[in-house]
This record gives sequence, structure tokens and C-alpha cells, in this order.
Amino acid sequence: MPIRPFSAGRHSNHVRASEDIEQAVEVHGATVWRVCVLHFGQGPDAQDAFQDTFVKYTLADTQFDGDEHRKAWLIRVATNVCKDMHKAAHRRNVPLEDAPGLEPAAASDAAAQPASATSDVVDALRTLTDPPRTPVFLSLYFGYTASEIGQMLDAPVGTVYSWIARGKKQLKEALA
Repeated sequence: MPIRPFSAGRHSNHVRASEDIEQAVEVHGATVWRVCVLHFGQGPDAQDAFQDTFVKYTLADTQFDGDEHRKAWLIRVATNVCKDMHKAAHRRNVPLEDAPGLEPAAASDAAAQPASATSDVVDALRTLTDPPRTPVFLSLYFGYTASEIGQMLDAPVGTVYSWIARGKKQLKEALA
């Protein structure tokens, strides 16, 4: 894979080939987008997190041991980008009345919104803190094992099991 030089201050001296970047976005873009939407909904913050994740991919010197390793890396980076954005000071200082996403739903009738059950689950997932939000999402949505999630999040397997159990319990309570 040819690597082109890049001169942007403190960043890596290399940029991935455009074909590599395009393939990563094509193959794993939907997964990264789902992680970002889980944290922010389908708004500008999710778009920013998605872009930041692939900028980090573009500049990363990481060599991947296959497509699953690349996917796990992208999920972990997307999760970390979202966490960092949540921690940013500008998000903590927004007055409640100016916070994005406070618009009322188009309709509260389940018949008018056929996807409302899915929406309810996603909304309930968003109410969880992280962890357990990301481990539960990776387990339920993508079917990753606790061991795989532990590797992605750099956490012990026992801790991942605890996060998933706690998250499922919180989801059950939120959906009851």
C-alpha cells in the first residue's frame, strides 16, 4: 500500500492511500455511523464524529491484521471520539433551552410511526451512560462476544460482562 507524505504539524508523516480510505468508508462506514448516531442521534455532532473517526483512520500508522481488526479499530476510535466530544467544555455550558434535539417528535402515536419500537430502544440506549451503552450496543446490535468487546474497549472480560448485565437491566427498566 503506497503511503503519501503529509505535512500537518504534529500529525503523522503519512496518509493512507485514497483507495484504502474509500474502501474503509464503503465497508465500515455504516457501522461507524451507527456508533456515532447511538451517541448523538442523526445530527451534526454525529456527522462530526463520523468525519473525525475517518480523519484519524487516514492519519493512523496502524497496520491491520484483516478486515475484522480494521472494523474493531474503527468502532473503538468512533466510540472514543464520541466520548471526547461529550466531555468537551462547550457541550457542558449550553443552556438547556439552546440544546439541540429538543424538538418534539412528529407524532406520539405508534401507528403513525411504524419504527417507533426501534426508536424506543435506541432512545433508551442513548439514556445509558457509557459504559454500559457501547458494550450493550456492540453485543446486541453487532453480536460481538464479551471477549471481543473487551479487546475493542481495552477492558477485562469480566468487566465487560458486568457492563452488559447492568446495561440490559437499565434498558429493561427504561422500556418497562
